[in-house]
Amino acid sequence: MLTPVLKKNDKQAKLLIWIVSVFIAVAVAFLNKVKFLTGLDLGFDVHLLALANAVINGTVSVLLVWALIAVKQKNLLLHKRLMLAAIVLSSLFLISYIGHHLLASETKYGGVHDAMYYTYLFILLTHILLATVILPFILFTAYRALTGEYAQHKKLAKYT
Repeated sequence: MLTPVLKKNDKQAKLLIWIVSVFIAVAVAFLNKVKFLTGLDLGFDVHLLALANAVINGTVSVLLVWALIAVKQKNLLLHKRLMLAAIVLSSLFLISYIGHHLLASETKYGGVHDAMYYTYLFILLTHILLATVILPFILFTAYRALTGEYAQHKKLAKYT
């Protein structure tokens, strides 16, 4: 087994995980209300951040699959490194996502209210709900691994 990186302190960890999870959910929920940065000229097309988000998310997906393969092959050090890289990139994604939504004007769905529009809304709303719900699970899963509580980590990771 790998050496734990963090000292176990469930009380502080739980509080921090819930504070971070709620803060991010509230921040993202209010992104469309903040308009004072829209149109700010930064010297580049702010929609490039959307491309960066797609590249980051694609990279995280590859890292997660690779990390799953690594852990199934009992390569725990590689698994740990890949998962830490995925967490760092996911944090970078969140910063880029928030930046894009603060700086870019609102994007509306292009078509009339047809079946595709409602399909889009369904996918968008379920994505937002699931992303909000999964964040504390991700953080608790990482915490359990970093404190060396591998049985609890494994149990949570199956769902996360």
